[in-house]
Amino acid sequence: MKVILTQDIKGTGRAGDVINVSDGYARNYLFPKKLAKEATEHNLNIVTQQQKANEKRIMLERLSAEEASKKLNGINVVIKVKCGEGGRLFGSVTAKEVAEALESQYGAQIDKKKITLDEHIKELGEYKAVIKLHAGINAQITVSVERADD
Repeated sequence: MKVILTQDIKGTGRAGDVINVSDGYARNYLFPKKLAKEATEHNLNIVTQQQKANEKRIMLERLSAEEASKKLNGINVVIKVKCGEGGRLFGSVTAKEVAEALESQYGAQIDKKKITLDEHIKELGEYKAVIKLHAGINAQITVSVERADD
């Protein structure tokens, strides 16, 4: 029996795949657990439309990530922090603070989970950070940590 998988099943296939399975496996396991539906002409049309929409969505996300990469690549984000003698910070600068500085200085809303700092920022100075915007699309920025004026 031909079925369309609605969810990923280990050892069987991924969601959206059209596969041949035995009638009993389909009727007794896949259909009751809503893991698959019968591969009728109507259901096949629905799946192809969903795949086309998904491909278009991914393409648009990729284009917007490339555009954001061009804007963000090479910018300098300034973060002002309190520090003690010798330029040592009280604590450290995190990806969350970098994301907040990006939003306040450039209006770019970047999730803190997408920002990777090369090293822990515990002193004043300039550091490199990578923003992972999409699969294979990254932007490299410079984070300048400066003393806050009290």
